[in-house]
Amino acid sequence: MCGLHAVLAALKQHPDRLDTIWIGAERADRRIGAVVEAARSAGVRFQKVPRVKLDRIAEGERHQGVVARLRAATIRTERDLETFLPTLPPQPLLLVLDGVQDPHNLGACLRSADAAGAQAVIVPRERSAPLTAAARRAASGAAETVPVFEVSNLARSLRTLKDAGIWIIGASQDAPAPLSEADLTGASAFVVGGEGEGLRRLTREHCDLVVHIPMTGTVGSLNVSVAAGICLYEAVRQRNSVKK
Repeated sequence: MCGLHAVLAALKQHPDRLDTIWIGAERADRRIGAVVEAARSAGVRFQKVPRVKLDRIAEGERHQGVVARLRAATIRTERDLETFLPTLPPQPLLLVLDGVQDPHNLGACLRSADAAGAQAVIVPRERSAPLTAAARRAASGAAETVPVFEVSNLARSLRTLKDAGIWIIGASQDAPAPLSEADLTGASAFVVGGEGEGLRRLTREHCDLVVHIPMTGTVGSLNVSVAAGICLYEAVRQRNSVKK
């Protein structure tokens, strides 16, 4: 795991999963000091090393002067999802990624999900980026706060969400209905497709509604993480309007 935000979030959320933290000996600023203080408070071992060693440990990833080694986490599966759903609040907001294969996009989607208050992100086990150091750094700490469920059969998991009373909304630029016309005030799960391909046919067939994000410029599509953020925040906007 690389980066200040990611390591600090891990120290706050799951310090038991951190084995060792390496800190660049050349850095002695306030932000690095916060990492050192958090590591001391959590009882996590850390050591200062030259930048060349830190670069080697990070294996080419941008590290901002701090790298941590995580103990392997238990992978959440379909079975975990089934037991998780009854614990959700009355109007949950979930994000489903149908084949996002770039780890930076995965991390950015997690960051948007956390910022919008989504309760979970669901990804297929195949054709999906793993939660690598690059994904965690792009998530800026959200990988430690948002539960991620890896499912072997995405269509079956969408049916599970429906059985739990969650409305499945797909996002696709060729959909006739604009995002703003969808009622997102109830239990909802947004499904966004992977880079280039978009929603797969079977995934789309399991959606209760498919909407598009209006585009007024010259580009034909948005980055998947941007699209996910727009969809999630439209749900947040609608829900906040209802509360007023």
